[in-house]
Amino acid sequence: MMNQKACIKVGLFFAISSMLFTSCKQNNISRATGWSMSSNQNSFLNNTDFKTQETGPGLVFIEGGTFTKGSVQDDVMRDWNNTPTRQHVMSFYMDETEVTNGMYLEYLNWLKHVFPQDNPKYKALYEGALPDTLVWRNQLGYLEDLTSTYLRHPAFAEYPVVGVNWLQAVQFAEWRTDRVNEYILEREAYIQKDVRFNKINPTTTFSTETYLKRPEMTYGGQIDSLLGDAGKVIQDTATVSVYVGIEKGVLLPAYRLPTEAEWEYAALGLSPDRKKNSYKGKKRFPWSGVLTRSDDKRSDGDQLANFKLGRGDYGGIGGQSGDGADITIEVKSYPPNDFGLYDMAGNVAEWVADVYRPIIDTEANDFSYFRGNVFGKTVINQDGKAEIVGPDELEFDTLPNGKLLLKKLPGQVKTKPIDEEDTFLRQNFTRSDNRNYKDGDIASSRNFGQFNTDELDGESETKGMYKAPEKPRYIVDENGTVVRFVDDSKQPTSLISDEVRVYKGGSWKDRAYWLDPAQRRYLAQYQATDYIGFRCAMSRLGSKTNNIKKKARHKRGG
Repeated sequence: MMNQKACIKVGLFFAISSMLFTSCKQNNISRATGWSMSSNQNSFLNNTDFKTQETGPGLVFIEGGTFTKGSVQDDVMRDWNNTPTRQHVMSFYMDETEVTNGMYLEYLNWLKHVFPQDNPKYKALYEGALPDTLVWRNQLGYLEDLTSTYLRHPAFAEYPVVGVNWLQAVQFAEWRTDRVNEYILEREAYIQKDVRFNKINPTTTFSTETYLKRPEMTYGGQIDSLLGDAGKVIQDTATVSVYVGIEKGVLLPAYRLPTEAEWEYAALGLSPDRKKNSYKGKKRFPWSGVLTRSDDKRSDGDQLANFKLGRGDYGGIGGQSGDGADITIEVKSYPPNDFGLYDMAGNVAEWVADVYRPIIDTEANDFSYFRGNVFGKTVINQDGKAEIVGPDELEFDTLPNGKLLLKKLPGQVKTKPIDEEDTFLRQNFTRSDNRNYKDGDIASSRNFGQFNTDELDGESETKGMYKAPEKPRYIVDENGTVVRFVDDSKQPTSLISDEVRVYKGGSWKDRAYWLDPAQRRYLAQYQATDYIGFRCAMSRLGSKTNNIKKKARHKRGG
């Protein structure tokens, strides 16, 4: 016969078990329909087991928040292009380091392996992705060895890639998205192991967007023969293909260039301020303090970035007092900022996604600010399905410097600008190209009142605002001869156009002034230098915080 304490314990056990069972049972019931949320019973459900977004290779999580974008120091350059504005940035992910030579070579080697170089079109595809190694040349300096070794020699494998223009950086990010998601599908057994190595050629490339919109066309329509164990189910003795839709939450969003607001917010590294929920808006560098040298006891006096210290001084006196670099340096050579990001000052400046304008229109938007939206849509065929780029449908853009740049890789989804069908009665956007939205329009131009839109002749309205020179280009004259056109008119008064992009951060070639994350400069998107590189970012889907243990205030105990 059990004593009274034992009876109480047994009673409590059954009571708690009953409560847990009831709770679980209630949590397993849809609040919309009252149906069971078991994926085995309710085929209308998506992935109910999804917890949080996976962190992609090379990325670190950046929790979003508010910050003062722009310079909070004296504007000694008198540019007035970074006046302080209050902005809010959504949570996102960013590369821990700048993209290195080794990472970029992986991209180049993949292109060379998949697209045979004996085909002139494929050769142009590969050459269009090559960095411009001649950026290292100096008319009064000897850097010739760097033109042949910096990109490919293993001594520079962990150094940031340079000589990459903005357009090439965007295409690298697109390629990276597809390779990462292809690996995830293999890891989760939706496709067979090593398909990404053994079954790839110009007609069977993998595209994330194609897999989501036309999964049966993935790998050139051969995906059903390449499915893994999780990609097949047996129904009534028949094998049915299983594709992972976006609703499953398995595939990652696209790698991309960060927006200017994201880059600046991440570079500031406001973690310590946010712990106290206070921000005074006076931070000058990615690290704490107003000096470029460390005040830590173990590294007291060491430089915290590599930059130009003064005229003829790119690294200090050789030895202990030097910063360890003269040009670029291996990534992770200096301490990270409070977000865990390396080289957000020094090493190389970095491309961001934004089209450059001298103003940040905080009145128009103060939430995840970005200038450069060009809205597009999928091309749909007569069967109502997305059209896919075939291996014989390669289209190239000829850049002003004569380089060919492929628009879309084979196997990717065809896209086109949105039209009036998409904008009719909309309030949040009215056209496809929004790069000069609220800037460069007729009403704000210097020619307001006498400006004739017919004079644009197909050019952007920005031309009427800034009067930038016409883009250099190759043209065919009346005799059929290809000649280079360069606008040498003395009338243009600005370099600003819809094809110039912002780059941020100081580089090995810059003075300390440019290490301030607020500073901003611009360059034509088709140009490259020996001091500009890039890193990728990725959007955060779902909760703002990455701490799954953090509860809403009304659910906290105590």
